Amino acid sequence: MSPSIKAERVTTPRLTLNLLSVPESAGEPVLFVHGNVSSSTFWRSTMLAIAGDVQPFAVDLRGFGDTDPEPVDASRGVRDYSDDVLALLDVIGPAHLVGWSLGGAVVMQALRDRPEAVKSLVLVNPCSPYGFGGTQGPDGVLTYADGAGSGGGAANPDFVAAIKARDLTADSPVSPRSVLRAAYVAPGTDISEEEDAFVESMLSTRLGEDHYPGDTVATDAWPGIAPGKRGVLNTLAPTNFRIDDLHTIDPKPPILWIRGTQDVIVSDTSLFDLAHLGAIGAVPGWDGTPAQPMVTQTRAALDLYGAYREVAVEGAGHGPHLDRPAEFREALLAHLLGR
Repeated sequence: MSPSIKAERVTTPRLTLNLLSVPESAGEPVLFVHGNVSSSTFWRSTMLAIAGDVQPFAVDLRGFGDTDPEPVDASRGVRDYSDDVLALLDVIGPAHLVGWSLGGAVVMQALRDRPEAVKSLVLVNPCSPYGFGGTQGPDGVLTYADGAGSGGGAANPDFVAAIKARDLTADSPVSPRSVLRAAYVAPGTDISEEEDAFVESMLSTRLGEDHYPGDTVATDAWPGIAPGKRGVLNTLAPTNFRIDDLHTIDPKPPILWIRGTQDVIVSDTSLFDLAHLGAIGAVPGWDGTPAQPMVTQTRAALDLYGAYREVAVEGAGHGPHLDRPAEFREALLAHLLGR
């Protein structure tokens, strides 16, 4: 842990959260929320780089990092996570929220439920407002009523096994280190100085039906799995999570949407979407189920919202704050400081 970053346990009525901060920083508070299979560790470099302009914080969501591993009720969508974040804002006060991937869904839900607590929103390669998997078209129409193709059963079991085994190697394409190199950042990105810490962060993910990946239900619809009601991936199933009325909130703080153009996780042709994998022959028995146009869906929802800016970072992958940090920080600070 860098001596410039402080980690502390913050107790709320809901649970005790692990919170990172930079004690010598001042200015507007900014709370960073990480994505799936990660933790606040992925925000450390960003926090240190911007601490001269704002007051950065980063939180571990429940079941990740050093926050309490409380179970996740996915029937509420991501609200177990977003309510935890809102409880933290009751302690540190209203803040700018920055959400990456799963964290993007979390901060969108927090904004939807309590807009007065959110100074502004930054979405970093966020999950679609219509969840992950199981929908089609820009309006996020359910492909099947039961959400087939999404949820806990969509996880790669070999990846889950590698986390459980604490595989630190890059010997397998589904080890955490290999997935980090191939999907979290654009291939070829040099993250060697922080890579070991990132892998340890990924390995902090709690496993099981109450955590990652969650439970699953069998279905007759292709590919044979439908979402359950527990655990991480089911929080993003379109039968549990959907924000199609973000444009109705008042007040309506500004939103910055930053995305990497080489993202293979959140994409209109996502390599983590079973429907797209079926279309390219990677999942057998594909019946023509269309891929989820995740980026198109986010843009359609934000067009309705109106008060937003989109920044596409060329050559960046799923984590532009990791593989194009200078471009990311420039866009972030321009938004936070009104430049």
